[in-house]
Amino acid sequence: MLPIISPSELKNLPTKKLIILDARAGKDVYQNYLNKHIKGARFIDLDKDLAEIGENAAFGGRHPLPGPEKFAETLSKLGISEDSHIVVYDDKNGANAAARAWWMLRSFGFENVQILDGGFQNAEKEGLEFSSGEETFEKAELIKKGNWLLPVSTLEDVENELINNNSTVIDVRDAYRYKGESEPIDLVAGHIPGAINIPFSENLDENGNFLTPEILKEKYSKLLQNKPQSLIIHCGSGVTACHTILALNYAGLKIPHLYVGSWSEWSRREGKEIARES
Repeated sequence: MLPIISPSELKNLPTKKLIILDARAGKDVYQNYLNKHIKGARFIDLDKDLAEIGENAAFGGRHPLPGPEKFAETLSKLGISEDSHIVVYDDKNGANAAARAWWMLRSFGFENVQILDGGFQNAEKEGLEFSSGEETFEKAELIKKGNWLLPVSTLEDVENELINNNSTVIDVRDAYRYKGESEPIDLVAGHIPGAINIPFSENLDENGNFLTPEILKEKYSKLLQNKPQSLIIHCGSGVTACHTILALNYAGLKIPHLYVGSWSEWSRREGKEIARES
């Protein structure tokens, strides 16, 4: 199953095992969900369901992963079973919490998980049916998993891989953040020394839809030519990095490592070098 689905394809899906997740994030997000969401969509919260935020972002970053046991409880609460077909959307072209949800669901063992191409805005444009208020559904049986199944890297892994030139570390933040020109979210501007910059926005066309698998494969093959083929992807806090992991999977390429702590961890960790471009 391809990880991307269009609004028109979503319209025609059988509804029996279908679960739509609204993963929009930001200010007043739950009220926004109550005001308007794709009919039947269930709300999943970035900060509460897709992360377990700690006291010190220097250890784990701003959006550390929750334990698999906690995520299992979230899935049960949302009525998600092992045979569910899950479609996730946000209002950032799948580039924010929708991609994180996709990564976590895949890493939990789900195969039938897709991101709605173009997200909330495209759903409106294509005339999908919307609703408001709470949605009613039953809880599902708890699914037990011991570990995340997709590869992750720690700060120490990233450092060692760069020192030994064993991996290519990709920073998917906007170029101005990577260069250290300014930093709107974290405390320090700059990037991990040795990391290259391929902004996640370059996975999309001018309409905010994903580039085709063929174009994505050609693009990344050229960009990574003569570089270590083992990849570690990071961003600010391990959320939008999942957008590029999704794009690579869509292109038919191997799913790379996710550095969950990302720049929010590295930039806060005492003694870590910070690079900038003048």
